[in-house]
Amino acid sequence: MMAKLSSLFVTFSRVAASSQKLGINLIRVAILVIFMWIGGLKFWNYEAEGIVPFVANSPFMSFFYTKSTPEYKDYKLKEGEYNEVKHQWHVANNTYGFSRGLGILIMAIGILTFLGIFSSKIGLIGAVLAIIMTLGTLSFLVTTPEVWVPDLGSGEHGFPLLTGAGRLVIKDTAILAGALVVLSDSAKRVLNQLK
Repeated sequence: MMAKLSSLFVTFSRVAASSQKLGINLIRVAILVIFMWIGGLKFWNYEAEGIVPFVANSPFMSFFYTKSTPEYKDYKLKEGEYNEVKHQWHVANNTYGFSRGLGILIMAIGILTFLGIFSSKIGLIGAVLAIIMTLGTLSFLVTTPEVWVPDLGSGEHGFPLLTGAGRLVIKDTAILAGALVVLSDSAKRVLNQLK
């Protein structure tokens, strides 16, 4: 009985060890799906409005908007809500224009990363861009007050208590790890081609 279990374990381990290439390519597919979906959502007004706190508070991106940082708080909309006055503020703020441009960039990065299955050089570029993008997203944990539970009297607030916005951001740690794996694979393949 123990010999059979040992043999099954060895067989399983060999199969698992040989699945590395498949796993790396599945990371590329996952990045493609996530980036295409999230990038595509940037063309919807509710998503564009939802990213305003992140962009407005970012020292790297706030210049894309025309309005000052604290002003956006007066024009927040719930997902699916419509208010003409608030909508017009977002039009004037360049909320929708920026979001659509960001969506195109995100989708392009997803496609470049995915194409690493077929071209190591293209995949290398995609992985580098995916890493830069996810580091930018993770910077929101430092720059965006809305990622932490506010002090509203319960005694539960601040670090490490993430809001819905914070939970949205923290998932990029997994994308960052996947992009690093893909980067390493693409770089190895590029180096092998240079030999």
